[in-house]
Amino acid sequence: MVDSNTQEFLGTGRRKTSVARVRIALGSGRIQINNRPLENYFPTDDLRSIATRPLSATATATKYDVRVNVQGGGPTGQAGAVRHGIARALLQVDVAFRPLLKSEGLLTRDSRMKERKKYGQPGARKRFQFSKR
Repeated sequence: MVDSNTQEFLGTGRRKTSVARVRIALGSGRIQINNRPLENYFPTDDLRSIATRPLSATATATKYDVRVNVQGGGPTGQAGAVRHGIARALLQVDVAFRPLLKSEGLLTRDSRMKERKKYGQPGARKRFQFSKR
């Protein structure tokens, strides 16, 4: 997709209830999430490494600028959604990345969701206390 005079590549990532819209363009390696630097948005190294895994796997961390708009869910879900979106956007950049990203498991959407609460019990699996007498 062409935007102004630079080439931008789009990818959408999802994890739990988080949705990340990712834009990748040629640049120096800046990563912005919701108009904040990666270091400010994700406070821990674990979350940062989860989010940037596709860039480190393809050795393109310093070649592209990444802008992400993410909403919904918590920090871990958002980091997973960012990871999924970056991996999909990298596929738009170069199809040769596909085998590497697929073998790392970065293109598969993590389908695990919170299980719904059922009626007649306090949670998804927990039961109310049983009293025999």
